[in-house]
Amino acid sequence: MAAAAGPPYPPLTASLGGLPAVIPDVVVSAIFIALFLGLAVANMAILQANKRRRHRFPVSGMLFGLCMARVTTLILRITWAAAPRNVRLGLAANIFVNCGVVLLYAANLVFALRVLRARQPPLGWHPALRVLVWATYACIVASVVMAMTSAVWNAYTLPGDVRAKLLCRTLLQAASTMLLVAAALPLLFLALATLLPRRYNEESFGRGSMLAKMLVLALSALLCLAIAGFKAATAWAPARPISAPAWYHSPAPFYLFLFTLELVDLTLLTASRVDQRFYVPDGSWNPGDYSRDRRLSDTSSKREVAAVGRRRDEDKMGSPREPGQDVL
Repeated sequence: MAAAAGPPYPPLTASLGGLPAVIPDVVVSAIFIALFLGLAVANMAILQANKRRRHRFPVSGMLFGLCMARVTTLILRITWAAAPRNVRLGLAANIFVNCGVVLLYAANLVFALRVLRARQPPLGWHPALRVLVWATYACIVASVVMAMTSAVWNAYTLPGDVRAKLLCRTLLQAASTMLLVAAALPLLFLALATLLPRRYNEESFGRGSMLAKMLVLALSALLCLAIAGFKAATAWAPARPISAPAWYHSPAPFYLFLFTLELVDLTLLTASRVDQRFYVPDGSWNPGDYSRDRRLSDTSSKREVAAVGRRRDEDKMGSPREPGQDVL
């Protein structure tokens, strides 16, 4: 980028993905846009179908939001490739790169907490754990704000202000580290649910076996951990001048560790129907609530079976006897 007379100033250090070019960025971005749009349509269709059935599962809306955020990110990158000297456009594209994926971190945390509560109710429903989860959600939001602040502050800071540049870098490193911890937390919950002794009051929820739920969650969490780990590692790596970027600043790792892994994770969650697999009844705030609908359904079924049996007995007792039935 050419030097600008005023803010925002072009970056002096290399960033993930580097400066986009028509080839290959436009072609690759267009392919990813089509794939993310397909997943967005699928998740919106699932969300609307569940809404008609009064099957409330907001995570499908989160996945749809992530897909549309990625479509916006890639459109900005294509536009930036067509106008590489537009500093504001590059700033917007880089800001959107850091947004969106946090929805996957939050979704995995929701799923992991449900598995832990079902397998280890005393631990999963403990108030301290609830505070930890909500604090993690707050940290995720704070990390996004910190990353955006770092990008904007860095762009509007004079190139010679070394102290401010270092503060921006520190802010980005802190945000990346917090997101790495948030991405790893579902794996910790999953380990606790698996390794601790089984409880007599375990619950079941959603469709499918608990093993299948845990496998889906583990794979999704590992993909998110790879994404967050790549971002944190590059944030903590020594800064490189824009004229001499490192290998991880090139387009290939950028599209692989960010968009490809996100696409695989989204496909996994959508195809495995997490809206059915990880569903819990509304108003589940205490131990036993996850199985509430199932218990009510079982009780209703037993009552129906008993009612049918009584009707059959009444029909037999009240049916007319055949002639000569009492004759020896």
